[in-house]
Amino acid sequence: MEFIDLKSQYALLRDAINSRMQAVLDHGMYIMGPEIAEFERHLADFSGVRHALTCANGTDALVLTLMAKGIKPGDAVFVPAFTFVATAEAVVLVGATPVFVDVSADTYNISPDSLQAAIEAVIKEGCLKPACVMPVDLFGQPADYDRIGEIARQHGMFLLADAAQSFGATWHGSRVGGFGDATATSFFPAKPLGCYGDGGAIFTNDDALAEIMKSVRVHGQGVDRYDNVRIGINGRLDTLQAAVLIEKLRVFPEEIGARQAVAERYNEAFGDVAVTPLVDGRATSVWAQYTLQVDHRDAVVAELKAVGIPTAIYYPRPLHTQAPYASFPQSPTGMSQCEWLAGRVFSLPMHPYLDEGTQQQVIDKVCKAIKDCQ
Repeated sequence: MEFIDLKSQYALLRDAINSRMQAVLDHGMYIMGPEIAEFERHLADFSGVRHALTCANGTDALVLTLMAKGIKPGDAVFVPAFTFVATAEAVVLVGATPVFVDVSADTYNISPDSLQAAIEAVIKEGCLKPACVMPVDLFGQPADYDRIGEIARQHGMFLLADAAQSFGATWHGSRVGGFGDATATSFFPAKPLGCYGDGGAIFTNDDALAEIMKSVRVHGQGVDRYDNVRIGINGRLDTLQAAVLIEKLRVFPEEIGARQAVAERYNEAFGDVAVTPLVDGRATSVWAQYTLQVDHRDAVVAELKAVGIPTAIYYPRPLHTQAPYASFPQSPTGMSQCEWLAGRVFSLPMHPYLDEGTQQQVIDKVCKAIKDCQ
């Protein structure tokens, strides 16, 4: 059984993807070929934003956006501690200071109350300038952008949405991409929209910021590659990945619907034995992961492994507990929800090609494992 089944997706799209990739091999423009601009147009249209800028990976999407905005040493960037390391890593790479914030136990997303307390603590201490809020749309649904946006505006901070797991989801009926000043996503193969290597993108409605990000993406270039007007990175998406993603984006809406159907069946089956995911009524989820909370999590996972059900634990150690990040500031409200969730959550197979028979197999064995371990 596959945790994420990319082979079935390729079987469906084989001819279209092969044709797209062959076209790149024929024209030979492997870097910034015409498929890059085509894919960026499709991304912008899909998300309803003015600018979509592709890049090499999701981490670069965060880094080059922070660079383009001028986030620097002495700046505080507020990030959740319950997320993948790239969120905080990007902040450190530009010389700024990540300030860790707790999450809400029901949605797994950054807690607005913990965020507000963290900002006030930084202002009171006076050593750092509150400069940016970076919420993470964990497991597939957007964070509370109503409250987070209000807090960011109140303190004059840049709002960069880390949507590596939520691309394709909605908030108040609008697709991910335009909720903050900029939005970053990832096309890592396991993401809901993934390529066959590394890839990422940034979305914004800010014309001036988009122009700076285009420069930063290619070594800070000006009028040509030998005219460097700012510090930049080598952050380009390669053309072959864009060719793959053009075809995958074409079927993405149908895949989102299939993911939702799997999640609904899981929710109905697991509601009496575990804490199932809560999707905010203002949002939809793209179900990057389907995550349960249970007691005796490690025992449940071990039993499932023994009977052939793959699982994953996102994330067993919150960032504020890991050596490179332990010395950075934390919200005065503490990290209790991050630490609680780290010992209780695990994720089940979730992809658009999970047939009903396989779903039932997962359901039966998960329910049995949870009951056995109570």
